[in-house]
Amino acid sequence: MAERQPRLSRGDFRVFRAIPTRWHDNDVFGHVNNVVYYGWFDTAVNAWLIEGGFLDPATSEIVGLVVETACTYFESVAFPEIVEVGIAVEQRGNSSVTYRIGIFRQGGEQAAAQGRFTHVYVERAGQRPVPIPAPLRAALAAL
Repeated sequence: MAERQPRLSRGDFRVFRAIPTRWHDNDVFGHVNNVVYYGWFDTAVNAWLIEGGFLDPATSEIVGLVVETACTYFESVAFPEIVEVGIAVEQRGNSSVTYRIGIFRQGGEQAAAQGRFTHVYVERAGQRPVPIPAPLRAALAAL
């Protein structure tokens, strides 16, 4: 079993997105179900890409496909909380980027959960890997 990563803090991230929890996010144990966290990862990263002009979900010829995700949980989150999702770049390759993700309770200093999310960039039509476009590469360096 891999060693548990140190718990991240708000200072480990520059970009945050607030996401409200929903009634149906809670499971029978009274907290947000683990699969919802992966949706938050996807939402935070893709919203950043769309807002930066790096992705048009309907027309972009080059898109990032998720090839790996992982999440470590430290404390429960439950509806009706608002979470703040921090994103940063953990590793960048020629055609891939791994984001570091932190899920914070609103105003919380330490991550309630944290994980990784890897995109491999491909041509939409052929689904073959391509280099990360230069403008996106520059924005990732700043992230």
